[in-house]
Amino acid sequence: MGSECPGATRASQSLYLMTMMTVPMADVEIVELKRMDLRGAVVIDGFPSIGLVSSIVANYLIALLKMEYIAVMDSDSFPTLSLIRNGEPLGPARVYARPNLKEGEQQVVVFSTELQPSANLLRDIGTAIVDYAISRKCKLIISAGGLIIEREEGAPPGEKGEIAVYGVGSTESAKALLMKADAEPFLEGVISGTAGVLLNEGKRRGMDVVTLLAEAKPDTADARAAALILAAIDQMVLGMHLNVEPLCKEAERLEAQLKIIHKDAERKSRPQPGSDVEVSYQ
Repeated sequence: MGSECPGATRASQSLYLMTMMTVPMADVEIVELKRMDLRGAVVIDGFPSIGLVSSIVANYLIALLKMEYIAVMDSDSFPTLSLIRNGEPLGPARVYARPNLKEGEQQVVVFSTELQPSANLLRDIGTAIVDYAISRKCKLIISAGGLIIEREEGAPPGEKGEIAVYGVGSTESAKALLMKADAEPFLEGVISGTAGVLLNEGKRRGMDVVTLLAEAKPDTADARAAALILAAIDQMVLGMHLNVEPLCKEAERLEAQLKIIHKDAERKSRPQPGSDVEVSYQ
């Protein structure tokens, strides 16, 4: 791998399209654009989390594994926008998978989006992901997220200054997978967002769901936390010996860039009447 971080770059570009969905009720559906055999696949939830950890993980895997756009998640409550990438229109919430797998390679399905859903949509979104995974006979759902740990100012993260990865599983078999990733058990606390819905649905329906959490900065994109979770995913199910060092090296530059982009995105996420097109270059 080179020194570039394609997933992190996409995450920074995508911040221009972050928006809030506020319609009270929603039915979410997944429309397939290309049929693939997804039996035994690992599903990655890429809906935004603290520090945009899940978004960075999702986009990094999409770029690294050269995944194809196979389905769109849609709803009447989603904003009326199209993400244009390399001249191709893409839906606001997308599903990707690995094409042309070689024997022994693990199929991966990634849900990727720049949407920041409101709370009333999370149950529909999480349920749709689980429904899709079960119907396509996928074996595992992984949700990556950031974790805020309160500590005194200046105190280092962890006893040795290291950031730990924490994990929780919906089933006994999911918990066993966490041991392969050397993830610390997440024993007490609250997990919100799509990750919380996925865990509850997995517990209720006997579907293996794992949530991986790493301490992240809430006010910017935290590539360091994303790199740790990518390494855990690799240990747990991929076995590809992923080189996440470029992501770590990219972290400081990415964080500085996204502070500027995020402020601009907040301003541009509320288009003026009559404004149908917004062009951004990065």
